[in-house]
Amino acid sequence: MSNIFCSDYTRKVEEDIIGSGTDYQTYILVECPQPWLKNAFSSRWVPNNLQMLVEEVYKAKLPIRFLLIANDLTHKADHTTLLIYQKQEGLSRGYFKHEFKLTHIEQVAGIVKKWLWGKRPESDIETNITRDILVCTHGSYDKCCARYGNSFYFHANATISNLKLENVRIWQSTHIGGHRFAPTAIDLPEGRYYGLLDQDSFLSILTRTGDIQSLKKVYRGWGILPPVIQVLERDLMLSHGWSWFNYRVSAKILEQSLDNNTMVGELTFEQGSSSLYTYRAKLIKDIDRTISVKSSCSANQTSTIVKYAVADLGLVTENVLTLSK
Repeated sequence: MSNIFCSDYTRKVEEDIIGSGTDYQTYILVECPQPWLKNAFSSRWVPNNLQMLVEEVYKAKLPIRFLLIANDLTHKADHTTLLIYQKQEGLSRGYFKHEFKLTHIEQVAGIVKKWLWGKRPESDIETNITRDILVCTHGSYDKCCARYGNSFYFHANATISNLKLENVRIWQSTHIGGHRFAPTAIDLPEGRYYGLLDQDSFLSILTRTGDIQSLKKVYRGWGILPPVIQVLERDLMLSHGWSWFNYRVSAKILEQSLDNNTMVGELTFEQGSSSLYTYRAKLIKDIDRTISVKSSCSANQTSTIVKYAVADLGLVTENVLTLSK
């Protein structure tokens, strides 16, 4: 077995991890006891009907991500938690959550099929949970997620408990991508990705306090946006401060060169309920930060990871609604 840990190399070369958040229309999170195999949905506790459904969805190339999740209570729980996070359309803060408490994991496939057919399952429940944080600990997929993910999850779980954040849940998760950024996490319902986390940066993310510039090294990007636009969004986040997390956004790529070296992106955000701002910028291939790395511990070859820089950022529209007396 190789002694090289891809996450260690990422730290060594100081790779900028922005632009690595993944854009999915839907996350389907299934509580399932560990251990998990490398092919997670072939694991012991995953029923055949769910395995077949996952294969069908992936073959159809639908923008849906299935993940197995577990916490410290999963092995002794008398129910299975199913979470479906559906992306908000238009100006958005992330995803809508739908939660189900099922008697058996065998019921998951039926609920998800109804959802995919556009039928709202009746067993959707309301809870006081407003955030679900997924930490990848899928060590059978990549050893960095075992080495760094497990210890991070343990301490992060303790932090949430000590702060008495009863509206926040933390889960261990199967592969979410970017294991060379381990420990890596997704913060739902917003869908923001983080990596190379430590407990100090996690505390800032949890409480949205402290120096927001510290997020520059751990912020992978907002998964509701195209990867290149994530670079622009980070710049705006760092300049606006923690209040940025309260804004709704939408974004698009307006122009793109044939070689993908230059793009023009536009991001609109709503500040409060009466102000709408649109920024536009060039996104240019950054030769100095573009890097060749092994994308995982088991990779035999390096991959070139193109990085982009923001140029010519400017405010192009500002609409402030006023109410007449």
